[in-house]
Amino acid sequence: MTQTINTTCPYCGVGCGVNATVSASNRHIQIKGDQSHPANFGRLCSKGSALGETVGLAERLLEPRINGQTASWEAALDLVADTLLKTIAAHGKDSVAIYGSGQLLTEDYYVANKLMKGFIGNANIDTNSRLCMSSSVAGHKRAFGSDTVPGCYADFEHADLIVLIGSNTAWCHPVSFQRIRAAKEANPRLKIVVIDPRRTATCDIADLHLPLAAGSDTTLFNGLLKHLSASALADGYIRHHTQGFAEALTAASSADMAQVAADCLLNPADVALFFAWFTATEKVMSLYSQGVNQSTSGTDKVNAIINCHLATGRIGKPGMGPFSLTGQPNAMGGREVGGLSHQLAAHMDFATPGDINRVARFWQTDNIPAQGGLPAVALFDAIYEGKVKAVWIMGTNPVVSLPNADKVKQALQRCDFVVVSDCIADTDTTALAHVLLPAQGWSEKNGTVTNSERRISRQRSLFNGAGNAKPDWWIICQVAQRMGFGEAFAFQHPVEIFREHAALSGFENHGSRDFDISAFADISLTDYDDLQPVQWPVNAANPHGTARLFADGRFFTPSGKAQFIAITPRPPANLPDTDYPLILNTGRLRDQWHTMTRTALASQLNQHKPEPFVEVHPTDAERFGLLHNSLATLESRWGNMTARVHITDGQKPGNLFVPMHWTAHYASHGRMGALVNPAVDPVSKQPECKHTPARIRTYPAAWYGFILARQPLTLSGTAYWVKVKGEQFYRYELAGEHLPTTWQAWAQNQLGEDGTGQWQEYQDASNGNYRAARLVGQQLDCVVFIATHPNLPERNWLTSLFVKAALSDAERRALLTGKPPLGVADVGTIVCACFNVGEKTIRTAIQEQGLKTPQEVGRCLKAGTNCGSCVPEVKALLG
Repeated sequence: MTQTINTTCPYCGVGCGVNATVSASNRHIQIKGDQSHPANFGRLCSKGSALGETVGLAERLLEPRINGQTASWEAALDLVADTLLKTIAAHGKDSVAIYGSGQLLTEDYYVANKLMKGFIGNANIDTNSRLCMSSSVAGHKRAFGSDTVPGCYADFEHADLIVLIGSNTAWCHPVSFQRIRAAKEANPRLKIVVIDPRRTATCDIADLHLPLAAGSDTTLFNGLLKHLSASALADGYIRHHTQGFAEALTAASSADMAQVAADCLLNPADVALFFAWFTATEKVMSLYSQGVNQSTSGTDKVNAIINCHLATGRIGKPGMGPFSLTGQPNAMGGREVGGLSHQLAAHMDFATPGDINRVARFWQTDNIPAQGGLPAVALFDAIYEGKVKAVWIMGTNPVVSLPNADKVKQALQRCDFVVVSDCIADTDTTALAHVLLPAQGWSEKNGTVTNSERRISRQRSLFNGAGNAKPDWWIICQVAQRMGFGEAFAFQHPVEIFREHAALSGFENHGSRDFDISAFADISLTDYDDLQPVQWPVNAANPHGTARLFADGRFFTPSGKAQFIAITPRPPANLPDTDYPLILNTGRLRDQWHTMTRTALASQLNQHKPEPFVEVHPTDAERFGLLHNSLATLESRWGNMTARVHITDGQKPGNLFVPMHWTAHYASHGRMGALVNPAVDPVSKQPECKHTPARIRTYPAAWYGFILARQPLTLSGTAYWVKVKGEQFYRYELAGEHLPTTWQAWAQNQLGEDGTGQWQEYQDASNGNYRAARLVGQQLDCVVFIATHPNLPERNWLTSLFVKAALSDAERRALLTGKPPLGVADVGTIVCACFNVGEKTIRTAIQEQGLKTPQEVGRCLKAGTNCGSCVPEVKALLG
């Protein structure tokens, strides 16, 4: 018996609808995009398409644990509540904290904030959304008086100029990127400008790429504001609907266009072209993401962009406006309920007169603190210093993702009491917990999320909770009840929380606050279960939702007018010097999500970029003696990591790029967060993840190698390793600084030789080569390849052998060559993760069938026809 359930993808802020056909008896699901969902109209990226591979139970946390031992829910909840109460009694309210996540559903987030801010009585609850979009929140508040995204995805089809700023949209928001690509194909007038130090896959559709100097965004947009003042100002709009323009223009008038180009390290002609397009085009959208937000000037960057839209009146109307691309599935929902430490629920905050009293009266509590709490970086500093003695971490992995991550790890090691709610048993953070609480994961959770365009969608349960896992909202409410707050946390179903959340949004609102979903204050369980995607505000005036805000020129500031912010460009907090001469940039990959606890379970997502890497410009590679595909050690003042060298002219000289995803669970030295400086924006408190002074040197490898094995291994004596899950195999990329006495003994020790298999071996001691394979019966069990250089055979033909019940004689003979027998195709490095199409397969089809375009490749091989993120690589192969 199967049924199809509509739900929402748990990855990025696009918020794609998913149709899941469920077989509850074996936890099997088939995934398709929901063609009726207005965020994606049926499209899914590679991650969303692979969701069915992530719902197994092998990695799950299924029972509560206390100090590593299985415990009952009663014992675990009692311990958490009692310890929090005792810690507060002994050290004060500020000695406890919660660190949440954009992976929480809105209902989970709501009760967590209500517990901490409303009843425990301190505001030390922050979230990993602090790392994602808090600069956007601060910029919106300064300009609009509210944290409002003015536009919607439908504006992509109306725009005539789309500016993508600090966003590799093609990889980080693939479905939105494909929508923009389709809009460009349908509208010959539409031009795309990409502003990013790196030449990324997003540049595939760009009419103009501005590879500006890292951190120089405010200089560029100040220059644009000055240029607009000459001919494109909306004088009436500025006069009637804004304040502060003269001051903003004065701050922006310090440099002419040539000086802007020089300061941004850009071609003056390219700057002039961008300014001309922006000036002449009415329907302009400015889409920005982490390259803007993750900066010590992040809030100023946001406001510099908004200033240009206010100056031209291009906001709140079809095809125009600033648009923040949020990173997480419910980063927006967390903002709605006050997920950040300086916020209160329903878009109220500690700094706005009357808000504390209003929320207190609604919640019927007198315990709300008078001021905000500690934001993420400061919170973990307080844990390190012993000021916060008990912390509850929900659905996130800060030992990997926070900047200065080694200090974060030390902070949790020092902390008296660490509670972690998670659905995954073994992460870098769960390893440090005194109490582990098994939370339900995607496919079991039931509630709502809000995407980047303010659209609320339902995330529905596909299965009952696995093992003894419980919903986050239930766990929080149980602890609250044990702490003596039972009446305020007597919720029995997420719909009851959603009703209260909606009622608070309308409480004493009368149009004074942007967030208002009071139409749902009395929603029935049936209507909640059937809730269709809708954009807030949703109230008596807008019962069917609201696509755009601010078209009427009215804002949520005290004066009702938007505020220009005078921006004086500032350099990043930490600049390169002789010891650390390079700029380290970080970001996401196409097929992975955050710290890989979910995506690494899907074998097809691990093939495109299987290990940590560092992108280096050719001139820097030569300068530091780096060879392509070798290993390098990166160091900053805060930590280090080891990564595979990718030499590319898509990187600017003097800059490095590393992905954010690898953890100690999947790589020996792959934690990017250990390198990143902990400097934060003074307004938003968002960390500077895009600009860390660093240095790089060749890793002193005496040997390189890889192992493919049918079963997971426990490696020993290997300095560098990366673990990759494949289909019926595990892949280990290896390197060491010292040669073993004998390779045969080393290999058999790693593989646990028990005498049951048949071995093939090849050794060339003079050249340092060793290769071995073990077969058990007719099946391949493992292979080992070792060399003194990094240029070993590609892995994909060898990995394909693990799905075979028996190897042919030709395959056995070819094993130790690492290449398929004559006449057998080798797919090569995976390009298209959605359909597992490799580089050599594409090259062969191009040559043999005369394919000329990505569309022809797609029709022939399907590559690029799902999420489309691999299209730039397909184009490169065609070239």
